[in-house]
Amino acid sequence: MATHHASPSEIVDLETWSQDLPGEHAKAIVKTPEMELARLVFPAGGEFPNHKVSGPIVVHCIKGEIEFVAMGATRILKTGQLVYLMPDEPHSIRAIADSVVLLTIIFKA
Repeated sequence: MATHHASPSEIVDLETWSQDLPGEHAKAIVKTPEMELARLVFPAGGEFPNHKVSGPIVVHCIKGEIEFVAMGATRILKTGQLVYLMPDEPHSIRAIADSVVLLTIIFKA
């Protein structure tokens, strides 16, 4: 069964977006050649290890609290806060509390 992606102008509720796939902790909301939006769920202590992507990214903490490590610094993002990184910048995420994160990746042309 194919994963549902949002259609243009479709309203997306980030709290419930991946309920159609029990146990899944990440789900792409939109994926086009230019960008990807993904909803990530982290239980407290959950991690997304050090990695990088070829385009700029925005990491938006929708719910909870995460530790975000990039550019030699560790920052705490709480509900409603976001951070932006340039392409190819290594980074990692660790959830301090149960968290929902919106990840936006812009792909290089």
